[in-house]
Amino acid sequence: MKNWIFLSIAIVGEVIATTALKSTHGFTKLIPSIVVLLGYAISFYFLSLSLKSIPVGIAYAVWAGLGVVLVTFIAWLIYGQKMDVWSFVGVGLIIAGVAILNLLSKVSVH
Repeated sequence: MKNWIFLSIAIVGEVIATTALKSTHGFTKLIPSIVVLLGYAISFYFLSLSLKSIPVGIAYAVWAGLGVVLVTFIAWLIYGQKMDVWSFVGVGLIIAGVAILNLLSKVSVH
């Protein structure tokens, strides 16, 4: 269970870093740049810890998939990014894919 907590922390770190990336203005703003670097460092560190028991393909799919979904919705809320019906369909498919991997897949660590 703790490895899933590690993966959750990795996802939050990645989402914070990616969301702050726009605010760096090409890494010319110090504070947002530090947030990005720390967020990605935390993300990769906790992702690596989660891989002790979660298969890399599953961990990466969950990390990337949920990261994309969360960043998409944060960009919609904070940056006013427009979403059409196909955006929501795509996000729904990502969520469905992550759910299928976690609920139905028999992949395990060898």
